[in-house]
Amino acid sequence: MKNTQLHKENDWFVSWFDSPYYHVLYKNRDDSEAQQFMTRLTDYINLESGDTILDVACGKGRHATFLASLGFQVTGTDLSNNSIEFASQFENENLQFLTHDMRKPMDLQYDAVFNLFTSFGYFDDEKDDLLALQSFRNNLKNNGIGIIDFLNIPYVEKQLIEHEVKSIDSIEFSIHRSMTKTHIIKNIAFSVDEVQHNYFEKVRSLQLLDFEALLEKSNLQIVELFGDYELNPYHANNSERLIMMVV
Repeated sequence: MKNTQLHKENDWFVSWFDSPYYHVLYKNRDDSEAQQFMTRLTDYINLESGDTILDVACGKGRHATFLASLGFQVTGTDLSNNSIEFASQFENENLQFLTHDMRKPMDLQYDAVFNLFTSFGYFDDEKDDLLALQSFRNNLKNNGIGIIDFLNIPYVEKQLIEHEVKSIDSIEFSIHRSMTKTHIIKNIAFSVDEVQHNYFEKVRSLQLLDFEALLEKSNLQIVELFGDYELNPYHANNSERLIMMVV
């Protein structure tokens, strides 16, 4: 496993994403929705069997593993050693996983580069977002297509659930959400064996204009927008997602 990281050990996403409790909290994600999204998306952008795909910030590999089953040559990368160790059990001749920091480009270029399920906007400094997008661009072949799948902030503002409790594997997670002018913040508290744990997630509240500016600085441009995983058109106030096709 290749390890090319720029992060600091006190970055929130390092401790939380490598925690076993992160994987407990999110163990019930909808794999069927993810698979249908990947099928629609790869059909839409006319990827062919054998084409190469880089899945940036792939987590435990649920998208990458399914993409490989469709016949693509897939590389999944993530900052979390824990996630990559889990995903590596699914490796085969057309699927590999690497521990890698998205701010550094890979050595190869790909027919498509995907960044899925809100796996962007974690860094405090915009310079790091630019490094990530510049690496994204460098990883694309000249005719390659990139996909960035992000939250739609106006929709999140309207639908925000400020507090909820989830009981999973005998752990009761108390989740508080809030929004500032710059971030969406999720505080996660729970107790295991009478030991209290507190983590948080913080994602920059980037909207379409913000992405357009960042992408322009990274020599990328949006060529199409989708508002959900069924690839319906994007509507600023009502769409659940902001999914950008970039070149």
